[in-house]
Amino acid sequence: MQQLTVYNSLSGKKEVFTPITKNYVGMYVCGPTVYSNVHLGNCRTFISFDLIFRYLKHIGYKVRYVRNITDAGHLENDADEGEDRIAKKARLEAIEPMEVVQRYTVDFHKTLYQFNNLPPSIEPTATGHIIEQIEIIKSILKKGFAYEINGSVYFDVLIYNETHSYGKLSGRKIEDLIHNTRSLDGQSDKKNPQDFALWKKAEPRHIMRWPSPWSDGFPGWHLECTAMSTKYLGNQFDIHGGGMDLKFPHHECEIAQAECITEQSPVNYWLHANMLTLNGQKMAKSTGNNILPEEMFSGENSIFTNPFSPEVVRFFLLQSHYRSIVDLSEDALLASEKGYNKLKEGYLLLTQLTSSTKTEGFDIAQWEDLCYKAMSDDFNSPMLIAQLFEAIRFINSVNNGSASISKSDQLKLVEKMKNFIEDIMGISFGKSKKSDSNTALEGTVNMLIDFRKIARDNKDFQTSDRIRDELLDMDVILEDRDNKTTWKLK
Repeated sequence: MQQLTVYNSLSGKKEVFTPITKNYVGMYVCGPTVYSNVHLGNCRTFISFDLIFRYLKHIGYKVRYVRNITDAGHLENDADEGEDRIAKKARLEAIEPMEVVQRYTVDFHKTLYQFNNLPPSIEPTATGHIIEQIEIIKSILKKGFAYEINGSVYFDVLIYNETHSYGKLSGRKIEDLIHNTRSLDGQSDKKNPQDFALWKKAEPRHIMRWPSPWSDGFPGWHLECTAMSTKYLGNQFDIHGGGMDLKFPHHECEIAQAECITEQSPVNYWLHANMLTLNGQKMAKSTGNNILPEEMFSGENSIFTNPFSPEVVRFFLLQSHYRSIVDLSEDALLASEKGYNKLKEGYLLLTQLTSSTKTEGFDIAQWEDLCYKAMSDDFNSPMLIAQLFEAIRFINSVNNGSASISKSDQLKLVEKMKNFIEDIMGISFGKSKKSDSNTALEGTVNMLIDFRKIARDNKDFQTSDRIRDELLDMDVILEDRDNKTTWKLK
């Protein structure tokens, strides 16, 4: 298994990744609040963690990937006062809150499917875990880290900070938070401005409400993730991910809630994907500097002159490291589109090359090692892409006669390119022109049949069976008759 290093936001440095349980990884990623169409900034985060999920699986880990749906409790502007985002949307559209949830959950799944994201292992909802959240609140109250007032329950940050360190993830100090916060002026039940809601008493018009020992109300946003992550991954798990904007206060509050119950750090490695800007400016609906994925795919927008496919947008995002800021612009997307097409054409050409007796001009084993080193260095997809283009250069050299490749190396390179492009990066060339797709499929299948024949001649039946099974996963059925192998699609 590859030695993997990850950048831990908690320590502020790269660390060797060592899971709690050997060969198993528990990973939780904060999912969307489903009150509107998922935007590209969110998609950047989920594509980043899809890459991480894919790579962990590829190098042999059994991964339980939990990504929640927030369908209640998330107030406007991430505040502790005001209106629930979903309830507000329901009121504005004169529909039930769960209609809002359903509509935008479907949109979220559709969009990520278009980006070729794998589904998580578990996708729990906040409203499906009200009981768990109530029980956690009871525990926090019993330990003296929270207080109830007028039917609402708040986490006491100052009491917690006496024995723990509130702000250690984001690097904020409680003294600075106090200094930079205006007094409450009697406008809130909270003892201190830094305190955050664990349970909120619902106003009479608030439709999303549940009974609790304190009032009919709803849970705090931060509490939901603590309840769902610990239920499915345990009190301590390996990776917690999300967007950089969630580091404070959301993830900081998650740490505080968990630590005061278990007296241990809930997460070993905190990973954060950075933000996406549009034409050098922050993306925001209020300013109009915003674009939805579907608007990019269709070309029906006022920002770009060209439509861009989901595959190209995904490739564009993976050309930057997940921890770096990415600026979305037409020039950058057009450059990525050229790169994507170059990669696709090279991959197709590889299956059609005429092989030689030996390989000259390229060390496949060394190249493969560099690819894995890139991904094992905090999931460095830009470095991996650079190595993929090194392989494309070699493929073009073989095609023009200035280099050569043996049949076995050709087959190996096909397999490894598939691993890195499709399995790890999640880049699909399936939506290319039909003729290109058919040609690519035919070339790939015929090469794998040749590889299988070599394995069978050498009595390597394990490899032979593996090739047959992998082709079956591609909906390709092999038929062996009269010493000849033919194939057909399911």
